[in-house]
Amino acid sequence: MPFRPVQPEKLSTAVVRQIEDLILRGILRPGERLPAERELAERLGVSRPSLRDALGVLQDQGLLSTRAGAGVYVAEVLGSAFAPALVHLFSRHETAVFDALSFRRDMEGLAAERAARLASDTDLRVVQTVFDRMAAPDPARRPEDEARLDAQFHMAIIEASHNVVMLHMMRSMYDLLREGVFYNRQIMFKQRATQASLLDQHRQINDHLQARDPAGTRAAIEDHLDFVLGCLQDQIRADRNEAVARQRLDHERAQG
Repeated sequence: MPFRPVQPEKLSTAVVRQIEDLILRGILRPGERLPAERELAERLGVSRPSLRDALGVLQDQGLLSTRAGAGVYVAEVLGSAFAPALVHLFSRHETAVFDALSFRRDMEGLAAERAARLASDTDLRVVQTVFDRMAAPDPARRPEDEARLDAQFHMAIIEASHNVVMLHMMRSMYDLLREGVFYNRQIMFKQRATQASLLDQHRQINDHLQARDPAGTRAAIEDHLDFVLGCLQDQIRADRNEAVARQRLDHERAQG
């Protein structure tokens, strides 16, 4: 017979499984500090020795790391998605910019469609909360703050799609975007008209998502990223034209 005696699970094993699940689902994020040992043991309802055993296992797995005098952190595991040589190559070629946007368009369109079907009411409230922050007037908000909120909005939708592989893959992509590897996101915020257009596009995405309209949400995401692509192409073209114009101006001054 295929049956085996049921073995009681060690408390430390249960702790390992819980923290693994929090990391897998993106609730605990790379670089995030865990609570102090006493507090964490109390929250989990286990002894400190059991907690230490669990943290040791997770550190051996490479999921947690310790910093001297600073505590225990979720390991920075996302950077391994792209080798450093490939990241450097991306940063030097425009082709990577447009390929990255094409990739995002396909993946985020799928994630948005899934989110409209599968998101819980709480997931939708998270997306709404981020959008409300984007829409709130704030004259002191800097371009980098706008870019951060933009990324949070898109990541909230990806999280609401409840696909953990897509979640970690896209979070890795967004880490590179924040570092300016693919393009400088501040290009998108140079003009107030562009900011207004982007906010309206995010409003359309949010409206379709809150209405649980899969096709409409996907189309709104795709339209938004098509707009971003067009803006970046226009900016690259404008920069090249400006460089040529300066060459002409320098030449004319030299002739005079």
